[in-house]
Amino acid sequence: MLTTAPIMTTSAYPPIGEHLAAEQSARMSVLVVDDDAAVREACCEIARKQGFLSHGVVGVAAARELLRGNSIDIILLDLKGPGAPGLELLDEVKTLHPETAIIVMTAFATVTSAVEAMRTGATDYLTKPFALDELATVLERASERRTLDLASRRLREKLRTQQGLGNIIGRSAEMDKIYRILSKVAFTAHPVLILGESGTGKEMIARSIHTNGPNATKPFIPVDCSSLVPTLVESELFGYVKGAFTGANRSKDGLLVSAEGGTVFLDEIGELPLDLQSKLLRALQEKEVRPVGATHRVPVNARILAATNRNLTEMVEQGRFRKDLYYRLNVVNLRLPALRQRREDLPLLIAHFLDRKNREYGKNFRVSDEMLRVLMDYEWPGNVRELEHTIDRACAYCSGTVLQLGDSSSPIIEYYSNSRPKIAAPPPLNDTSLISPSITSLAEMEKQAILAALRELQGDKLAAARLLGIGKTTMYRKLQEYGLGEA
Repeated sequence: MLTTAPIMTTSAYPPIGEHLAAEQSARMSVLVVDDDAAVREACCEIARKQGFLSHGVVGVAAARELLRGNSIDIILLDLKGPGAPGLELLDEVKTLHPETAIIVMTAFATVTSAVEAMRTGATDYLTKPFALDELATVLERASERRTLDLASRRLREKLRTQQGLGNIIGRSAEMDKIYRILSKVAFTAHPVLILGESGTGKEMIARSIHTNGPNATKPFIPVDCSSLVPTLVESELFGYVKGAFTGANRSKDGLLVSAEGGTVFLDEIGELPLDLQSKLLRALQEKEVRPVGATHRVPVNARILAATNRNLTEMVEQGRFRKDLYYRLNVVNLRLPALRQRREDLPLLIAHFLDRKNREYGKNFRVSDEMLRVLMDYEWPGNVRELEHTIDRACAYCSGTVLQLGDSSSPIIEYYSNSRPKIAAPPPLNDTSLISPSITSLAEMEKQAILAALRELQGDKLAAARLLGIGKTTMYRKLQEYGLGEA
């Protein structure tokens, strides 16, 4: 039983059918499956007061019937012991309706069933007897989880049905993995460590996590740890007070404080000096910072996203990166694939960059077949950034609207030259060993032409040279080669 269980009549609940189908698009629905009428009705009433559309049924058969025609967000399912029909229903629901949250209710004597249910896929459980406020807390928790799941699914479907998200382009299997993770972490506050080679779009991913999350209207502050002067990193991140150092004519908030509930993106985190790694770790743990020169601390309310192209695991082993900071940042790990690992996305990316240039130039650029073949075969060590630069350069150099290989960057042209099959040089003109007897060599044809012209012009060398279109020096040199220098 419930510790507080008001008894209500079933007329207090909406009928199943059209009314449920019409309202559940706007209100989250709860189905209570319990043979005990008092428990069932009390659970429905609590759910209704929390804004849910609630309905109760007796037994697994009735629950199956209702689920055939309706989408239910949360199920409160009573278990009667190991091997009970409730566990069978749980397994069926997780197979047919994996998005539905299931809260199992069980008596103390059947806690083993609750454990089994959690392994099967239940999201939470209540041990009977339970208080009404305990039920309300569990329902609220399930509702929040369900809301996040729905938002995550909508974002994931958006990513799959479009070419990508914003400037993130790709439909390859590798990018689909990124979209699945991104659609989940966007709605959490966990730190995310974004790994990948230079040019893979780590900052773009960080911005997408921020702009698709609940704090999208808050600031997004990128910090390039590799470009900051080491002596200024601390004051930039944590702020400083007036007079803290020469030139500090006024106090200034650090970037971690300026985010004000938004996101701070620490790019190239592997370049951060060890002493500052320690201070950053303390700021993340205590959620406060001490500005340079200050004796007081300032609270920090910002989500931290970090990125690097370094191997942080290796750096930790070498003592160049703090292990505790690594684990603090690496709550969620997102590794971006290199462009050569998702070649099927190249046509989409090329089209995307061309479309942008077409709008900029007011033209209709397209890539020649030869250039497209080379772009598809190239290794792209600079990844998407190199591809973008190549298209930008080709559009700038192109004299028409068809981008040719010669318009692209030097590495592309060099790759094309080195990858072409080498053609053996022809034998010297005076080497007749490879010439068929039925074929006259060019050298012999040249000799016969010169001699014929001399005969026609009674040995006049200058006139013969003019007739053949060669210089007099060439004429004399050729005659020397033929042993006719005195002719």
